[in-house]
Amino acid sequence: MSRKFSRRQFVTASAMSSAALVTAPYVRGAYAAGKLSIGFWDHFVPGANTTSADLVKEWAEKAKVDVQIDYIGSQGNKLLLTGAAEAQAKAGHDILAMTTWRVHNYAERLEPVNDVMEPILKQNGEVNGTVKYLGQVNDTWMAIPATIGSQIQAPCSRIDLMKKYAGIDVQAIYPAGSPPQADSWTMDAFLKAAEACHKGGFPFGIGLGETVDSVVAAGAFFQSFGAQLVDANGNLTVKTDEVRQALEFYKRLIAFLPPDVPAWDDASNNKWLISGRGALIMNPPSPWAVAKRDAPHVAEQCWTHGLPAGPKGRFAPYFPFFWGIWNFSKNKEAAKSLLAHLSQASSIEKLVVASGGYDLPAYVKFTNLRVWAEAEPPKGTLYHYPNPYNHQRLSIAAWPAPPKIAQQIFAQATMTKMCLRYSRGEALESSLAWAEGECEGFMRG
Repeated sequence: MSRKFSRRQFVTASAMSSAALVTAPYVRGAYAAGKLSIGFWDHFVPGANTTSADLVKEWAEKAKVDVQIDYIGSQGNKLLLTGAAEAQAKAGHDILAMTTWRVHNYAERLEPVNDVMEPILKQNGEVNGTVKYLGQVNDTWMAIPATIGSQIQAPCSRIDLMKKYAGIDVQAIYPAGSPPQADSWTMDAFLKAAEACHKGGFPFGIGLGETVDSVVAAGAFFQSFGAQLVDANGNLTVKTDEVRQALEFYKRLIAFLPPDVPAWDDASNNKWLISGRGALIMNPPSPWAVAKRDAPHVAEQCWTHGLPAGPKGRFAPYFPFFWGIWNFSKNKEAAKSLLAHLSQASSIEKLVVASGGYDLPAYVKFTNLRVWAEAEPPKGTLYHYPNPYNHQRLSIAAWPAPPKIAQQIFAQATMTKMCLRYSRGEALESSLAWAEGECEGFMRG
């Protein structure tokens, strides 16, 4: 069966494109000192799984551990279903990849890993606040930040279209090799550019559906206005001026977006950019990479950069993965040793390079690897993707609500739904009342 390319199917036009995904894991012989089973996320980048398998093999040779690797895809929620089944059965892999909220979901079934994280943080520097928010439970690390799969959903603009219709030079605002010159890149500038590109026939492509891409975009825009539906203490904060401002912003923005954005899924914005019909989307660099192969004239005009700033600052949606060790694992010490190995600087760089720059490490010391500076065409197109100057705060939609509540706000797409209700003519206070009722239900759950 052939795979259709979506946002996460980040392929490069290099030799990696011909490399097959790992189908047979590395397994040591029966003489090994102990066994270990791993459930990794099945990467969409050809060759990326080979690199992670090689790093495991490197560790296993020294540790003399018999290792079994399974690569589990996110399509059809396979990774999610695997985690739920293993947590319930108290049996399965020793190590399992987990996305965003799953660490909190399974906290009672996970092995604390402060003893692993403390030396890693000393070596690699601190992690961003989103990773702490999702990876810690009561100030205890319950999983290790995973390089594989972690990403920022950053704006990717068409250089030529933004210049022609909006009068904005995104390369000057985010110059390759230099700090951003982004004081003028505000929410007002963003709306004016969206209107101008819409009038020019090349609208921005930002979804208003119920899948991840639409939700994380809404989260970043809401946070730039200081808009929270539930605060860090679990209090309802829907009916605030900040939320009203965010809804007014979205009502204006929606008027300049394609009319079918409420029905968009996570592949829609990719297709919008690659087709040449749009001037800007928010995404990891996967559509740019696909365009390198399928639409080179589009790829050579793409520039990935930071988000516009709002009244409360500049926020970017960071979507992290983790590696968790089940507390029913039979070989916890080996699991911790392997995850420490995968978190070493040399391992992290190999994983990022294998992904073509898609994967973003959580640690502050890893935002200036050569792979991002050297990506082309055009040269420097991914330089600002990893937020090298820390000029925007990485966050996740529904933050700072307690994670179990935030997860429901995220999963139910409460923010995009309330934006659509208001944009379609519902009274502002009615949209707020609806969202407040939804959040009250999440808090009771």
